[in-house]
Amino acid sequence: MKHSKAEVRGKARPALDVRFEPQNLTSYSGLILFQHFFSLIGIKERLWGCFRHLKVSPIYSHHVILMLLIVHLIIGHRRLRDVDYYRDDEMVKRLLGLKRLPDVSTISRSLGSADEVSVEKVRDESRSLVIERLSAERLSRVTLDFDGSVLSTGRHAEGTAVGFNKKKKGARSYYPLFCTVAQTDQVLDVHHRPGNVHDSNGADAFIGHCLQSVRTALPRIKTETRIDSAFFNETIAERLDSTGAEFTISVPFERFTELKGMIEGRKRWRQLNGELSFFETRWKPKSWTTPHRFIFIRKQVRCQDKAPVQLDLFKPIEYGYEFKVIVTNKSGSPRRVVAFHEGRGSQEGIFAELKSHCQMDYVPVTTRVGNQLYMFAGILAHNLTRELQIQLTPRARGTTAKRAALWCFREIETLRRTLIQRAGRIIRPAGKLILSMNSNEKLENKLLHSLGILRALGS
Repeated sequence: MKHSKAEVRGKARPALDVRFEPQNLTSYSGLILFQHFFSLIGIKERLWGCFRHLKVSPIYSHHVILMLLIVHLIIGHRRLRDVDYYRDDEMVKRLLGLKRLPDVSTISRSLGSADEVSVEKVRDESRSLVIERLSAERLSRVTLDFDGSVLSTGRHAEGTAVGFNKKKKGARSYYPLFCTVAQTDQVLDVHHRPGNVHDSNGADAFIGHCLQSVRTALPRIKTETRIDSAFFNETIAERLDSTGAEFTISVPFERFTELKGMIEGRKRWRQLNGELSFFETRWKPKSWTTPHRFIFIRKQVRCQDKAPVQLDLFKPIEYGYEFKVIVTNKSGSPRRVVAFHEGRGSQEGIFAELKSHCQMDYVPVTTRVGNQLYMFAGILAHNLTRELQIQLTPRARGTTAKRAALWCFREIETLRRTLIQRAGRIIRPAGKLILSMNSNEKLENKLLHSLGILRALGS
């Protein structure tokens, strides 16, 4: 029986045999960008300063282990045991300056042998990298968003506790409080807490510390912040107002019963857009010392509110509408103030990327300090990837009403698929080291252009 040429060409080729040999291969050729970038910002030297006070002299220094974890997360791994799958990768070893990667037990022991001072120094260094970027950009204003995020674990780890956990009820967890910068999409600082504390636990001092850090480094910059209703209280509002920071804070209805009556007694609402209407008043709750600007917002909704209602005591209920109240010291129009406050939703995108792509929600060891260092490795992986994109690309937009990020950032997972996870071979023709990759015009243009920018910045 004869076959056409198309049928012959479509036949499967014979299966290949598999053989494993030592070779100078890499699955992460795109790390060459991070090799130049890390050298440019001196990240290894900066992390070394965080651990030099420790008296122990391990084979692998603590700063090398932390660098390994940062790279581990950048290339897309989660568990510590995943190191075994790329321990022979030449590009990873060259990036870290090692001939051999540590095993899992060494990494775990290193995380456990660090101390609280090390964690605080890593925290300070992480914050300094973000503030240096803000200083270099010479921005006129910086927007800080504050919120907590639950990090669950199925194991018993030091410092965890059973608290409110919407997704994994009854699981032990940490509940850190984050401060993020809207303009650069980076994490400025973290206040680590057990999972059984209220949202506002330690928030007053943490918010003040973050604002003071930015103000000390950038005394001429205008600071503004957006805060959720869980952190609402007069102390925070007064402190922000007295320091000159502009703010918007969501107001919980259950805190002031008068709010429900003010909304239900309102006959005329002014239009903001097709869905939102508002009215505002300068009001002083009985327990407060000074009046503030309160903006009442009504939103048209098509679906019925299925949230539990506490006998209609606090929250106003009207079919087809949702209500929200914010307190602010901003003097702009209600349209701009409301748009500014609604922009805080971008912080949820940062949390989603930190947990999904930087594995921040993974609790690898039983010690509190070790888990904090792993969390900071995820934060640094995120911040450094953002910093690399800032240095390689121009700003995409100016300041918007919602304070969207000034750059169109690509998720770290997208960077992995398009740039980082590329096969290559390290060769030495005529004694010169070269990273050889398969011919791909788009990848070649992108990598060479990016390397050219980094080399120019380093010269």
